[in-house]
Amino acid sequence: MSADSTPVLFLHGFWHGSWCWSEVATRVAGTGRTTVAVDMAGHGLRARRPRCLTERPFPPESLATEVSPVADVDLDQAGDLLLSQIKEVGRGGPVTVVAHSMGGTVLTRVAQIAPDLVAHAVYVAAFMPGSGIPAVAYVQLPENAGELVGPSLRADPAVVGALRLDLASDDPAYRAQLREMLYGDVTEAVADAALALMTPDAPAAIPLGTTTLTPDGWGSVPRTYITCSKDMALRPALQRKFISDADAFPGNPTSVVELDASHSPFLSMPRQVADVVGQLGRRTSSMC
Repeated sequence: MSADSTPVLFLHGFWHGSWCWSEVATRVAGTGRTTVAVDMAGHGLRARRPRCLTERPFPPESLATEVSPVADVDLDQAGDLLLSQIKEVGRGGPVTVVAHSMGGTVLTRVAQIAPDLVAHAVYVAAFMPGSGIPAVAYVQLPENAGELVGPSLRADPAVVGALRLDLASDDPAYRAQLREMLYGDVTEAVADAALALMTPDAPAAIPLGTTTLTPDGWGSVPRTYITCSKDMALRPALQRKFISDADAFPGNPTSVVELDASHSPFLSMPRQVADVVGQLGRRTSSMC
């Protein structure tokens, strides 16, 4: 086989699904790459919604108390699912994996377990936690000051086992906050359509998990970080901290691409994201 490019697998972040990558994936596929977006554990077709959201009359107090049906979904499950998806897409060969937001935590786990199956790890405004450090530990750091995720939650994750948003709220101020949190540079119509597709509960156990990183595991995988300068969910200063901490692994510095985007450049700048991804994970030698 002549020199070609690895398949590209897209993994979304919390509350989203494979649908959020459609604009980017279409553009990358147009270059001839094998391209697929998948659902994270507890999301998409694997999502389960709180019962209170479908009860009539709606009991608003239950939002803060009903235990999430995805409370048992943890980083181990999410990592196992992503690994199986990579194996299927790559048919046992390496795959370029692009992860957004909390999806980066899952990508880091898989890149450590199976570095030979990740041709390139691409983090898009994503968590890239250090060795043995849970993603949740970064949320309250000074570098993340001003984030809007915490103020947007409608339940204590320790109580319900999930990061819960009230996506059906008719409060204009709250809905505007959700749009600013995730889609600050996306048209209101597209942002509202995305909010309607989102899952209200994201499993709280995923960011509680940790992965021990080694130089010959995750540290050996080529990686690129796409920063977003207008991000109100994962603040730019925290994104830069992830990069500087990751570069503590000698000999494998993180390549950085900067976008003047909100937390969701796959919707606001799909062409730019596709252009970056399209250049990564190319095989440089012929294969038999």
